[in-house]
Amino acid sequence: MRFNMNQIVRSLAGPVLLALFSLTSVPALAQASAPATVAAPADAAAPAAPAAVAAAAGKKAESTDNPYGVGAIWKSSDAVAKSVLLMLVAMSVASWYILVVKLLEQAKIGRQAKSAAKDFWSAGTVQQGCAKLDANSPFRFIADAGLEATKQHDGLMGHVPLNDWVTMSIGRAVERIQASMQGGLSVLATVGSISPFVGLFGTVWGIYHALTAIGLSGQASIDKVAGPVGEALIMTAIGLAVAVPAVLAYNWLIGRNKAVMSDVRAFGSDLHAVILGSVKKA
Repeated sequence: MRFNMNQIVRSLAGPVLLALFSLTSVPALAQASAPATVAAPADAAAPAAPAAVAAAAGKKAESTDNPYGVGAIWKSSDAVAKSVLLMLVAMSVASWYILVVKLLEQAKIGRQAKSAAKDFWSAGTVQQGCAKLDANSPFRFIADAGLEATKQHDGLMGHVPLNDWVTMSIGRAVERIQASMQGGLSVLATVGSISPFVGLFGTVWGIYHALTAIGLSGQASIDKVAGPVGEALIMTAIGLAVAVPAVLAYNWLIGRNKAVMSDVRAFGSDLHAVILGSVKKA
């Protein structure tokens, strides 16, 4: 049997061309359909993005909001705990106010001491020196007391030696200035002494609430104990935060008062000698 090569080639050409056409058209169709298949998940994921962002923001807000902070304790505490907090805040404000006022007062007296050393002793008489001093100056108060002592040395006071009488008058003026300088320091001492015990009272009250919560729930779970114990610890911390600055301020102001009062006493002693010398010359 003879085979005609032309017929064989013609019979095979059709299937081969069809196969080649299918191979070349499949990738093109795949590339054309690929964006549609990829775009579908993108469109589906688009609504999920805001939801994920909102969930993350909610978790962040929950992490930053402390349920056991001072604000939460103030909202959940009773009248006793709130009274303790208000008392500690009032003592803290009072101690800081006294510290600022006394520092300003001491600085003012320091400037007046320099002015007295410059102007008073260069005057011709005690009266002229007094006129140069500030009316509210403690040095002016001492000088006026010394002058009044010389004017009032008569009657029954005349039986007292002038030296002793002037000494007593200037000494009383210095003591009044010292008492004025120490005003408010007792408040600092009181705050420094009792504020830790006030905070300790708040601590005991918080522990009492913790034990009460345990007794009512019948189990010592952390959610029943964390709030009252946190309240107790915060009360202790606030009490110490109020006491420590008050004690430091008290000791600091006492030391500064000693320096100021040394200038005042030195002025009084010098004035005493000047007044006695002026009287003898007269």
